Amino acid sequence: MDRVDKILSQWQCERPDLDVEAMGILGRLKRLTTHLGREVEQVLLQHGLSSSAFDVLATLRRSGKPYRLSPGDLLAMTMVSSGTMTNRIDQLEKAGFVERVLNPDDRRSVLIALTEDGFAAVESAVGAHVANQQRLIENLSDEDKAALDALLRKFLANFE
Repeated sequence: MDRVDKILSQWQCERPDLDVEAMGILGRLKRLTTHLGREVEQVLLQHGLSSSAFDVLATLRRSGKPYRLSPGDLLAMTMVSSGTMTNRIDQLEKAGFVERVLNPDDRRSVLIALTEDGFAAVESAVGAHVANQQRLIENLSDEDKAALDALLRKFLANFE
């Protein structure tokens, strides 16, 4: 039994007419997101980064050389609002992790580029981040991981 089971049990007593199956699934996903977010944040903070800062830096890093993307491309890859992305870029620029550079293909626009400090910060954090993610799923068997991944992919496809 987990906390979601208790919630479901209470609803079944109070409103036996409700089908609370979806509430159980979505409640567990929400609670897992909260727990996992805390665990991820702790490791990233040890490297001087928030999860939102890491998200932008990692997106630039995995884009490959020259580690530059348009603000629109960053926006599409991180699933945040344009205002949120602008704020993140501003904060990372103040920290010296990114810089705005003129787009060589279109002088009317800018690209967001990793600085040397930004590259070093993401390189320092990404190994620990991946190791932490492995730790967080270590209690699942290989079969469980494959089944969960397939189910989540199927579920996510409805929204994307």
